[in-house]
Amino acid sequence: MKVSDLLKNTQKTLFTFEILPPLKGGSFVEIQRIIEPLLEFAPSYINVTSHRADIAYRKKPDGETERVLIKKRPGNAGVAASVKFKYGIEVVPHVICAGFTRDQIEDELIDFHYLEMENLLVLRGDKMRSELMFIAENGGYAHAIDLLKQVQNMNRGVLLHSETEVVTPTSFSCGVAGYPEKHSDAPNFEQDLHYLKEKVDAGADYIVTQMFFDNTKYFEFVRRCREIGITVPIVPGVKPIATASQVDVLPKLFNVTLPEPLEHALRLCKTNADAKNVGTEWLIAQAKELKQANVPAIHIYTFGIPDNVVKVCKSVF
Repeated sequence: MKVSDLLKNTQKTLFTFEILPPLKGGSFVEIQRIIEPLLEFAPSYINVTSHRADIAYRKKPDGETERVLIKKRPGNAGVAASVKFKYGIEVVPHVICAGFTRDQIEDELIDFHYLEMENLLVLRGDKMRSELMFIAENGGYAHAIDLLKQVQNMNRGVLLHSETEVVTPTSFSCGVAGYPEKHSDAPNFEQDLHYLKEKVDAGADYIVTQMFFDNTKYFEFVRRCREIGITVPIVPGVKPIATASQVDVLPKLFNVTLPEPLEHALRLCKTNADAKNVGTEWLIAQAKELKQANVPAIHIYTFGIPDNVVKVCKSVF
């Protein structure tokens, strides 16, 4: 079933979450460890992230340094398919611009279609750690809207190369990302909303937000989206803080702010276990307020740690 239909037709707030493919050399057992404790809460769909290669520098035997690309997590098609068919749950694989050419993206989309995936989350993806700004792959896309247009073309039965005969159009339903605190690359909030509206006008069926820790930012974001004519469902994405270091790491890495009471409580924590408890209780309060506001779904970024998500779900769902 298409996620867009689930979100539009639900009479209650759905529970959804995100997983990462295992690191290279890992197995499906790692995915089971995350998913199975959460099955009792009847997740409506599960997102599977996609990851670009990054640059590493290695010394060769002759002493010179060589630049190599390393992809720490394999492709998400196999993970997405194994989850979908083992658990019978809708899966939303991420498709990203970062590190991929148009032709590589098309091949990936063909694989998803073959594997009976009909839901995608279309994203630009992150810049390399060595880059000051995002640089598109040669033959790739700099913006998620262009990738989204490629998906919509496939839905119409059009591939990149006209000499390729298309037998069956795809029927992908696409979500896109929204940023309650503005994307870090956008010059201002108004421009960021303009870009988001363009993606919705280009065919995005729903929006999933970047994580936030202050619900007023989400509610204000939704209000401003509605004011400019964005009518699709807007799913809040949230995360339980799991370690003490995340009080400094998350704001820098994801361009988010922590409310003063949360930051103060975290800085008083002596151990990661203390910080995890603070983060879990904060998210429980957040999720209860969001659910009371009848949001279409609450999407939790697990970061591979299910136990705190279980605690949240027991209190909220």
